[in-house]
Amino acid sequence: MRRIPLDELPRRIREIEHSWIELADGCRLAARIWLPEDAESDPVPAVLEFLPYRKSDQLAARDAVRQPYLAGHGYGAVRVDLRGTGESDGIIEDEYTPQELSDACEVIDWLARQPWCTGAVGMTGISWGGFNSLQVAALRPPALRAIVTLCSTDDRYADDVHYRGGCVLASDMLHWASSMLTWNARPPEPRLVGERWREIWLDRLERTPPFLEPWLEHQRRDAYWRHGSVCEDYSAIECAVYAVGGWVDGYTNAVFRLLARLSCPRKGLVGPWAHAFPDDASPGPSIGWLQETIRWWDRWLKERESGIMDEPMLRVWLQDSVPPQTSYEHRAGRWAAEDTWPSPRVEARRLTAGGGVLRSPQICGVEAGVWCASGQPGDLPGDQRPDDAVSLVHDWEPLDEQLEILGLPEVDLEVAADRPNALVCVRLCDVAPDGTSALVSRGLFNLTHRDGDAEPRPLEPGRRYEVTVWLDAAGYSFPAGHRLRLAISSTYWPWAWPSPEPVELTVFTAALTLPVRPPRSEDADLAAFGEPEQTPPLETEQLVPGVGRRSIRRDLVTGLVEQVFDWDVGGTVRLVPTDLVSSDTSHTVYSIVEGDPLSAKVQFRATTGMERGDWSIHADVASTMTADAEAFHVTSALDAYEGRTRVFARTWAWRFPRDGV
Repeated sequence: MRRIPLDELPRRIREIEHSWIELADGCRLAARIWLPEDAESDPVPAVLEFLPYRKSDQLAARDAVRQPYLAGHGYGAVRVDLRGTGESDGIIEDEYTPQELSDACEVIDWLARQPWCTGAVGMTGISWGGFNSLQVAALRPPALRAIVTLCSTDDRYADDVHYRGGCVLASDMLHWASSMLTWNARPPEPRLVGERWREIWLDRLERTPPFLEPWLEHQRRDAYWRHGSVCEDYSAIECAVYAVGGWVDGYTNAVFRLLARLSCPRKGLVGPWAHAFPDDASPGPSIGWLQETIRWWDRWLKERESGIMDEPMLRVWLQDSVPPQTSYEHRAGRWAAEDTWPSPRVEARRLTAGGGVLRSPQICGVEAGVWCASGQPGDLPGDQRPDDAVSLVHDWEPLDEQLEILGLPEVDLEVAADRPNALVCVRLCDVAPDGTSALVSRGLFNLTHRDGDAEPRPLEPGRRYEVTVWLDAAGYSFPAGHRLRLAISSTYWPWAWPSPEPVELTVFTAALTLPVRPPRSEDADLAAFGEPEQTPPLETEQLVPGVGRRSIRRDLVTGLVEQVFDWDVGGTVRLVPTDLVSSDTSHTVYSIVEGDPLSAKVQFRATTGMERGDWSIHADVASTMTADAEAFHVTSALDAYEGRTRVFARTWAWRFPRDGV
C-alpha cells in the first residue's frame, strides 16, 4: 500500500467536517465533504456515498484514506448519514425504504446546485451503499451520470442476506438485523449536535425498530421485496454502471446479471476478495482501486477519454485450484477478461450424475464457512470432506486436461421427498488426487418454491418434481487429474434454516451444466492494475485489539454442535483528532442437536460504546431465534446506558408462522 501525502495530490483539498443538507420536509441530513480548495472558482463533479454507517465515528478511519484521494483528483467527495443515523435528523425504519431513496434523490439535486459543483454527480458504495446506488440509479435523478456499486445485489429477495433459493438464511438473518439494532442505538456525536444529543438519542431508542420484523413477515417474494430490486426493470437504469464483487463475498452473482441485462454503459470486475474494497481486501491480490475509480469518474463525470471503456466489459480473477483453507493471504490465479457478457465464447457443458436416497444429518454444513466473508481468519469454507461424507455424492472421472469455468453453474434435479417441506443444497467441489475436497460453488433451493418464489406450495410426499438449482457464480480452473464432485444434501445448517421434520430425499436424476471458458491468449496482454494507493490514515490509538474468529464446539454425548462467530473486528479504538473512544463487540452462536431440526437456535449478543472524558454511553443487544413446527420465534432486547445508569430498556417478542419453510 502506497500512502500518498495530501500535498502530493494533484489539487490541494479542504474538508468540511459537518454540514447540513435540508430536505423538502424539513429533515436535515448530516454531510462530511472533501473538496479541492479552489472548487468554487473551478467547480468539480460530486460523488455521493449515502450510508447508515456513521461518518463521525464508525467509518471515520475508512473515509480518511479514501475521500481525500478523490477530492485531490478533482471531485467533491460527499459522505451523508441516512435519515435517523449518525448526526442526521429523523428515524431509520428499514433497509432501502422509499424514504431513503427519495432522500438520496434530493441530496443529489442539492449537490448538483452547489457553487463548487459542475452539476454532474456520481454515486458509489460498498454493500448498503452499493445497494442504494443501484436503486437510486433506477429512479434516474437528472444529475446522476454514473455509479460504482460494490458487493451489492439486484434482487433483494433471491440473492441477499435474508433468503437464498427461498430458504431462510439462518446464518445472517438474525445476526444482521441485530447488528443494525445495536449500531442504531448509538447517539449522534455531541460535539457536532450540541446539547440536543441526548434528546435525539432517547427518541431514536424509543422509535427505531428492529429490522427483522418485516423480513420474516414476508417469507415469499412479494411487493415488499420487489421494491428496491432493480431486476424488476433493468431498463430503468440509464446511467453508466461499474459493478464489482469478490469470489468469497455473498453478492457476486449480481455482477454477471447486471452485465447481461442492463442496456446502459457498464463494466464488471470480480477479484478473489471478501466483502471489502479491492485495494484493502483479503484474500489478495489487492489492486489500485482508487486509481481505477478515478478513471471511471473521469470518463463519465468529466467526459474525458480515460481509456476505461476501451477495455473488456468483464474482468475476473480466474482462481487456480489450491488446497482448501479457511483463510488465504493470497489466492493463486490470474486475471482474465471477456469483451462482452454473456460471452459467446463460454460454452454450456452438461454432465449427468447418478441418483440415490439421502437423509442428511442436521449438522451437514459444518464446513460451510461464512456466507458473506469479511476476510477474517476462519471465514472461508474448509475441506469439504466432512460435509461430503453426509451428502449424496457423485464423482466424475479424473480430468484428462485442465478445465476452466466462468459464470453460474446450474443443476437439474428430479427429486421426491417424504415430507411436505424440504430443501436441497447442491455443492460443486474440486477433488484433488489426495482426496481433499475444495468448494467451488453451491446453491440452496426450497422445494416448496418449485413454481416460483411468490407462491410456495407444499410437496406431495412421494411425487417426483423437476427443479433447477442455480449455483453461485464461479471463475475456476480445475487441473488435469482432479475430479469434479457434485454433493447433494437435504440440510445445510447454519446457512439454511432446517425443514421442520427430518426429510428423506430421493434423487432420481441429476445433471450439472458448467459454463466452460476456453483459454484466451489475450488474457496475457491485459494491462496491470496499479499498486494500491491511499491517503495517510487517521491517527488512532488501538486500546483493545479486534477479534475475528470462527470455532466449532461439539458435545459427543448430547449431539449438540455449536458454531461460534466472534466479529468484534474493530475492538476498542480512540480517534485521536476528536478524542472519541469507540468500541464494538459481537458474538453469535448457531446451535443444533443432531436428529432434531426443531432444536436449531441462533443466539446473538453485542455491545457498542462511545466515550470522551467523563462522558460515556453504551448499548447492549441480545437476540434469539428458534422455531417449532409451525412458527419462528424471535426475541430481541435492547438496553442503553449513560455512564452506569440504564436510560432505556425494551424487549420485543415475535411469532412468525412458517410459510413453506
